[in-house]
Amino acid sequence: MEVSVKQKSIACIKNFWLTVLFLLATGHGLYADQKQPDDVNNPPGSKSGSSSLEASNSGELWWKKWDVVVKNPDDPNELVCAKLNAVIGVLQSKELEQGDKEKIIDKIISPFFDFDLMSKLVLGRTNWLRLTPAEQKKFTELFTLRLKNSYLEKIILYKDEKVRLGPAVPQKMGIFIPMDVLSDGGKVAVLYKLRKADNRWKIYDVEIQGVSILLTYRSQFDDVLHRGTVKDLFTHLEKSAAK
Repeated sequence: MEVSVKQKSIACIKNFWLTVLFLLATGHGLYADQKQPDDVNNPPGSKSGSSSLEASNSGELWWKKWDVVVKNPDDPNELVCAKLNAVIGVLQSKELEQGDKEKIIDKIISPFFDFDLMSKLVLGRTNWLRLTPAEQKKFTELFTLRLKNSYLEKIILYKDEKVRLGPAVPQKMGIFIPMDVLSDGGKVAVLYKLRKADNRWKIYDVEIQGVSILLTYRSQFDDVLHRGTVKDLFTHLEKSAAK
């Protein structure tokens, strides 16, 4: 049976799954003032961590059993809840080692983000057109890795915050999904911006307390390009990815 966005808008209020996406999507926010551990986990594809589970399962889809089937993919609220249900299942698993958890979560979450569009928006039209096609491709790869590193690092800081998910609000470019993250320290307002790409809802930006993560990154990148060259920007991203 088809479930409307409004009907699903309060379905996850008593769950904490959405807090995970808050961490995955932003890499900062609730825990911005906490010291990072020295042994930050490596991103998927790195050699650290366990690969025992992957080695024991042949084929690229070995991680699929951890994913959750979305009954109505056109309902963005249901999609968010289902994906986060899958992520929390991975985080709580006792049979998975940290390296395996990171790889599985990356497989589940990455298709939910429009990294190509995010890369274009974060540079802005003027700076994007300054890059050659080869440079655009390299920037997209480096920026995507930067985002993935950020959210995977923050997974280890996850705590049991509660959330209040609002209904999807139609916008010219797609939809916005508001969310309040509730903790002992108060409330943090989060806004997810999604659009349809390849017939799937995908996140292209996140606002925290009214501040866009893309605009925050753009300010950093504009400063690098103002002071230096595209090569300097790549060096900046490569150093960030290596941390």
